[in-house]
Amino acid sequence: MLKKIEEIFSIPDLRRRIVMTLLLLAVFRLGAHIPTPGINGEALAQFFARASGNLLGFFDMFTGGALQKMTVFGLGVMPYISASIILELLTVVVPHLGELKKRGTEGREKITRYTRYLTVFISMFQGLAIAIGIEGMTSPDGTQVVMNAGMSFRIITALTLTTGTIFLMWLGEKITSFGVGNGMSLIIMAGIIASLPSAVSKTMALVGSGEMQLIPLLGALAVMAAALIAVVFMETSQRRIPIQYVRKASVGGRMQTATSYLPLRLNPAGVIPIIFASTIVTLPPTLATFVTNPAVAKFASYFMPNHWFYYVLELIFIIFFTYFYTSIIFNPNDIAENIQKSGGVIPGKRPGAATGDYIDYVLSRLTFVGSIYLAIVAIMPQLIISAFKMPFYFGGTSILIVVGVGLDVIQKIESHLITNNYDGFLKKGRIKGRYS
Repeated sequence: MLKKIEEIFSIPDLRRRIVMTLLLLAVFRLGAHIPTPGINGEALAQFFARASGNLLGFFDMFTGGALQKMTVFGLGVMPYISASIILELLTVVVPHLGELKKRGTEGREKITRYTRYLTVFISMFQGLAIAIGIEGMTSPDGTQVVMNAGMSFRIITALTLTTGTIFLMWLGEKITSFGVGNGMSLIIMAGIIASLPSAVSKTMALVGSGEMQLIPLLGALAVMAAALIAVVFMETSQRRIPIQYVRKASVGGRMQTATSYLPLRLNPAGVIPIIFASTIVTLPPTLATFVTNPAVAKFASYFMPNHWFYYVLELIFIIFFTYFYTSIIFNPNDIAENIQKSGGVIPGKRPGAATGDYIDYVLSRLTFVGSIYLAIVAIMPQLIISAFKMPFYFGGTSILIVVGVGLDVIQKIESHLITNNYDGFLKKGRIKGRYS
């Protein structure tokens, strides 16, 4: 391990990218502690302590606690993620966007520009909604969260949160360009990991005071470790469909056959189905937070993690959104058409519609397994936390994001190591082995 780390930092370009990534993430964590003007931070923290099971607590997880503290980065990069998902869905129903998606680099640049504009709009809307919402919030002891409510507070808060999101969007793009891995994903992962030290400290304090027994804690951690290993295995699993290409050799005119593979991931939808499902399921408790009607509170109780209806509904929504989002991002007929244009054929399947039907058949069954896997990953940690009375939240979304982003960063580092080995061969005139 030490030798591998030494090899990584011996490559100037890779060392520079890693340092740049860490510095930019440090800027993100620094901004996560700069408060928005006009808010009583202590009263807001007490209010959020009651909101851990609703939508506010769910999105606070992605910001690393910045939403709970209502800092300048309170919205995080979630408006950008929402804008990206919306544009992805619109490419199916809007012909102009669908054409841009097929144009390559030029089309992607225009879609990225549209995503930025939409991010600003979503940020302004969410910032204004949050400003209006927290004006009526009070802590359990009756202290007002907003010290001077009014239109000026709403405008300043909306502009502050929007500016913070725009800065994070720029920061993420810089990490993608000059760092290692996808910048937006790394910012979300950094926010999730940032909450771990506090969770560990609270857990150790509870164990020390005797409020939590050591054996149940070790059992819960063992199950979480097993779940983490399972997620790594499932996220790297693929169904490889063989594709044969027949070409005429340039010398001799003989026909040559080459075999390639079409890799289909077991979980092509990523964490999107869990985010969609959790957003819908936790919406009633979030709305109930701002209403004091007993009937509304009773209805919202069915959507809390301590009720069986919550898990059944989340299971149904995860399976539905897994199929829905996979159908949006994967078009078997387009894949079959591209295979046919490149001169390839799946053994035993006719080119064209038959190939598309076969890919759809395989993808449908993979999606079913993937949806069940996502549902287990999303629900199981919540059951464990509820059963063992864990003092922190580390749900399936967190596990998937941390594992997915971690694997992506490792892959990027491996690419740099391989490139460095090839550079060594070209400069020194000898082949340098992959693990030499």
